[in-house]
Amino acid sequence: MRYHSPTDFASASALAAGASGVTRFLSGGTDVLVQMRAGMVLPDDLIDLKKIPGVSDITQTAGGGWRIGVAVPGIVLGAHEGLKADWPGVVEGMNLVGSTQVQGRATLTGNLCNGSPAADSVPGLVAAGAVVEITGPTGVRTVAVEAIPAGPGKTTLAKGELISAIVLPARGDNAGDAYLRFIPRTEMDIAVVGCAVSLRLSGDTITEARVALGAVAPTVLLVSAAADAIIGTTLDDAALDALAAAASAAANPITDKRGTKEFRVEIAGVLAKRAAKIAFARAKGETA
Repeated sequence: MRYHSPTDFASASALAAGASGVTRFLSGGTDVLVQMRAGMVLPDDLIDLKKIPGVSDITQTAGGGWRIGVAVPGIVLGAHEGLKADWPGVVEGMNLVGSTQVQGRATLTGNLCNGSPAADSVPGLVAAGAVVEITGPTGVRTVAVEAIPAGPGKTTLAKGELISAIVLPARGDNAGDAYLRFIPRTEMDIAVVGCAVSLRLSGDTITEARVALGAVAPTVLLVSAAADAIIGTTLDDAALDALAAAASAAANPITDKRGTKEFRVEIAGVLAKRAAKIAFARAKGETA
């Protein structure tokens, strides 16, 4: 195995583009190092990104959004007061990933690139309208987070491409978000269903919304029909029922040892209603 520690993303991209065998990037390492120890993968080239300036930083953009470095661990994300104030749903999703020890290493970017449809941090990013900056052999491009996963363990990143930052938009006024999941145990488990909702209000009326579901399809889903069900409403009972129906209709899960397809479909609707209520209350300033 060849170990590399480039000092800029262009060099990291060039290394990956020129590699002929199995290549892995290292930012947090909670996935790739576990896989290596288990013998699931032995990279020919391991490219450590932690020596690239800015990868461990959270900075505010000129427009009031947030730029999150690829090596920022969950524990740092959860301690950032500005980010928590703007995007509590994104932070609480990442805070559900693993144990306290794992939180000291695990990153948003790694959770996204692992390609799991049950990744807890991804629905919140999708609902937030987050984008990723991708560095590749042809330069830098920006795409929506929901365009990255391609299925379990897979991404749409081309050879030589890597994520160089996650960017959250400006939160703005009268807005809130939330993420909820269902798990069989009380903690440290994989989501059977996850749901994130982000919305904006004018008075008591929802004017913008995004709804994302996890663990109910091969990739995290952005469910426009669920958002449409609550836009223009005051989140009354009829709107909540329409939201739940749209979320359940979009779910296309499998049956496995953690839950049946029918159970997951129902829970998708239940979580959508609960997450929307929390996001609505946050938008009104009624809860943190």
